[in-house]
Amino acid sequence: MSLVHHTSSGLWRRLIEGVWQVEHAFERNKAKGRAADDTRLRIFFVLSLFALAFLLLAVEATRSALFSDAGKGSGALDLPPEARADLVDRNGRLIAVDLVHYGLYLNPNEIWDRVETRRGIRAALPRLSAARLEKALASGRREYLIGGLTPQERAAVHDLGLPGVQFEEETRRVYPLGNSASHLIGFSDTAGHGLAGSERALDPLIRNAAHTGATVPLALDLRIQGVLEEELRKGRAEFSADSAVGIVTDVRTGEILALSSQPDFDSAAPGAAPQPNLVNHAAASVYEMGSTFKIFTLAMGLDSKAATINTMFDANGPLHMGSRVIHDYHAEHKAISLSDVFILSSNIGTARLALKAGEANLVNYFKRFGLLEPAKTELAEAARPITPRDWNASTVASASFGYAISVSPLNVAAGVGAIMNGGVYHPLTVLKRKPGEKIEGSHRVVSEETARHMLDLMRLNVLKGSGGKADAAGLRVGGKTGSAEKAGVGGYQRKKLVSSFAAVFPTDGPVDGPRYLVLILMDEPKATPKTFGFATAGWNATPVAGRVIDRIAPFVGVRRAPATPFAPSGGDRVPVGDDVSGIEQ
Repeated sequence: MSLVHHTSSGLWRRLIEGVWQVEHAFERNKAKGRAADDTRLRIFFVLSLFALAFLLLAVEATRSALFSDAGKGSGALDLPPEARADLVDRNGRLIAVDLVHYGLYLNPNEIWDRVETRRGIRAALPRLSAARLEKALASGRREYLIGGLTPQERAAVHDLGLPGVQFEEETRRVYPLGNSASHLIGFSDTAGHGLAGSERALDPLIRNAAHTGATVPLALDLRIQGVLEEELRKGRAEFSADSAVGIVTDVRTGEILALSSQPDFDSAAPGAAPQPNLVNHAAASVYEMGSTFKIFTLAMGLDSKAATINTMFDANGPLHMGSRVIHDYHAEHKAISLSDVFILSSNIGTARLALKAGEANLVNYFKRFGLLEPAKTELAEAARPITPRDWNASTVASASFGYAISVSPLNVAAGVGAIMNGGVYHPLTVLKRKPGEKIEGSHRVVSEETARHMLDLMRLNVLKGSGGKADAAGLRVGGKTGSAEKAGVGGYQRKKLVSSFAAVFPTDGPVDGPRYLVLILMDEPKATPKTFGFATAGWNATPVAGRVIDRIAPFVGVRRAPATPFAPSGGDRVPVGDDVSGIEQ
């Protein structure tokens, strides 16, 4: 830096010396009567002056670029404190971005013609409230009129040439996807604070990234998200469900590739949506899930050695628990193997397994599956499960097939994923993970042998049980249905169901190989003529999951294999084992 300063001061000295020399030469030429020489000398002097000026500018610019201390060592950008980094999906597609908008101010003291001003602004900005404009016109001071003007809106007002109209730049968060993935993305306020979804969950990260010029990549895949939303909306409309949830995860990493809660809202205008639409039912709502919980109970039984695949359970008649009676939706009236307990979705067999394993085992494994606390994810909306206060025999029996305990769909997705990936629980994440990244909070929940057994059972349930309508050709889909009656005044209501289907694909290959989970839930779906009067999961949630899997397989690199010989349930046949509560009180 001292060298640059020395060079600069030397140039100034030479310039001053040059000026004196030119002045002396001018005096000499004047004395000798050489006017032409004087003119040439003046032109040369002016050109030299310009050349030196440009040289000085270049030197100073170089010095500033190379030796300035501004932002030294930090790479920080000069941004307002409310600035937020761009959110992108896992493939770099834009999800949320800060864009410059403009605030419009009105100073009535500078207005010449109020009629013209009123007419011009109303024509250029039809969304501006007439009452707000009148209040500003009647004010005796400069007033903020409206914010969030796009460059086009600003130009429309500016071109009116109205006095007293002024603009100021302001940053606004823009969500180009509208309603898509709104519950997962969330939204922020005008002060740059994340209020919901990933915007809230990752708030410090997003703020810090803005000041380094980085983007924040989410685990979300917009292609998968688009498919999930389309099929979920169609399914909800077809079965007139009150609400619906869809989740797609990579079970090896816990990444949430897609999440949809219907109804939804526009992230750019959450205040315009009805309040119920803002609820993220995937995270913030808890449900008695019914027979999807049999995945956890059978995994517990196998892993704790309380039973094997071939262990027989008495399902000859209902199971009496004091004043309560547990029965099967499709009673077999015989002893059945543990494999058939799962495929036939036997409440009796599942309850007997849980009682045989014992309360301590069941509670311990439920805890390891993440079912007794809010889903481990960055989302602040994750709700706490409603769990029994007293794990007595009756409660253990009920919880074994998804009653007496209410959890969020995210709880189920994380727990099922932990069994289907080889037996390791990974906290779910909205952030894109790096290849080979160590995942904090991971822990083994079942052995690889148990995981393999459960993958086989999931596949058999699609081939022979209630999951047949999800059997996307060549994709080796496995899954388990759940149709739980909702609790209400006077007990469980048989005609109000929570129907769900937890699917995994492909079920073959290495136990810890590439594998994806699709969870579909419908709250109070209605029967249709096509479902022959049934509203259970095999008729609604299951086919929706199958269509999602069929369409997203290419996006996750799962190739189709030759179809397994199988005639899925169809026609007027009721899917076997698609149970409801099975409890009489």
